[in-house]
Amino acid sequence: MKLKNYLLASTALVALSFMTACTEEDPISNSDGTENTDGNDENNGGNNEENTDNVIVWPADTIVKLEGHYTVPEGKSLVIKEGVQVIVSTDGVGANHAPIEFTVNGNLYCEGTAEKPVLFSIPESERTEENILAGMWGGIVATSTCSEMLIDHTIIEYTGAQVIEGSPAASAGIYTAGDDAYPQITTDNINGRYVITNSILRNGWSDGIYLMGGNAIVANNIFAANGYDGAEAVNVKAGCVVDVAGNVMFSPNTNGLKLSSSGQSDERAMAKIQAYNNTIINAGWRRDGEKGGCVYVEKNALANVFNNLMVNCKFRAMTPNYKTPNLPDEGYNDQSVIDYNYYASGTQKSDVVFAEESGVAYAWEGYAYAHKNYYEGVVDAHSVITKTAEECAVNDPKFVNFPINEVALTDYVYNNAWDFHVQAGSPVLTGAYDGNDAALAPYFGTEGLSVNGKTYTSPKVEARFGAYGTK
Repeated sequence: MKLKNYLLASTALVALSFMTACTEEDPISNSDGTENTDGNDENNGGNNEENTDNVIVWPADTIVKLEGHYTVPEGKSLVIKEGVQVIVSTDGVGANHAPIEFTVNGNLYCEGTAEKPVLFSIPESERTEENILAGMWGGIVATSTCSEMLIDHTIIEYTGAQVIEGSPAASAGIYTAGDDAYPQITTDNINGRYVITNSILRNGWSDGIYLMGGNAIVANNIFAANGYDGAEAVNVKAGCVVDVAGNVMFSPNTNGLKLSSSGQSDERAMAKIQAYNNTIINAGWRRDGEKGGCVYVEKNALANVFNNLMVNCKFRAMTPNYKTPNLPDEGYNDQSVIDYNYYASGTQKSDVVFAEESGVAYAWEGYAYAHKNYYEGVVDAHSVITKTAEECAVNDPKFVNFPINEVALTDYVYNNAWDFHVQAGSPVLTGAYDGNDAALAPYFGTEGLSVNGKTYTSPKVEARFGAYGTK
């Protein structure tokens, strides 16, 4: 991903018709396929509700079929109620079939529930294993005029299409045609407020979340199969203040967390991240090189990474260029704390081994590897690190339901039957940081973030490793 000039061009609105529906066989579809090029919302018809406060509502339990780019205009808000299914055509737009993009110039509020999540997906017949990493549409792009966004109890899947000439994000200068692929969610406003919680972001060519700006809570989500030949579950750049907590990240191509202050300038402040009580599984095995494997902190990001549980990841947390600290274009911010994490390993061998590089074939072997980006004695100085095959059983987290010695290290298909809670007596329940240091307190744990008139707070720090304790 590249940090570009943020000169936003106007994007067109697609006319939609709405009706209450329960199945995809009777969908809401674009009424005539035309685009509204004057930037207003007058062509939104049917039961699409808009009040005098410029709030557009997509009613509960409706199906919206997008056959072209959709834009929430600047100064307006779109509320997507529980049970709404947004089904995106994979045919693209125009002669070059530009992947459909959901652009947010105004505000977006996805108000799903546990029983009725909001869904952003593709037609059901195309939701196949072969398409998991195929990049079928463009994802949600919150531009520099999006002041706030809520993604709650929402499923976003099958994104990661390539940005090409004619893509709205390319025209706006956010991404580069021919060089970038769409994450599931992009943010760009350094003053924006973003809450992404209780959601599932899965099956995408690119990152799950790419934060180029804003104050954000990313909590209690499931990330799965993020990245085809690179990319992370959560990718943070300069201009962000973020709490990342309570998330499960299964099989990101490179890292669960890439935390960078890339793009730092007088306008874009140093990235600040508190990342705690996350569970990262199978990270780093699906790419070559030695760059990723669970957590990657670079370019002066102030990142406190603690009480996380790494399971069957290829490598430990990395801090490249740590010998040249506190420089925006270089490495480790020496005020960061990356410690009190737990590295668990199964006994299975990877089916992909890059012998000409590290030659690492087991998770415990990668944890013990003499990596140039391990900051020995500083990073993970007090962490539990499984470094031998014999230690695998001793340091087994004892999940309620996850076969730690059986799931292939390169697998990326998430099994909904898995349960990453731990059994009573699990070793991950003791030895973690106790949460008393003010420097490691969540940024939004007390005052929180106000989004659409409601205040959301980050989860408190739990004195255990990982996203879940016992049931």
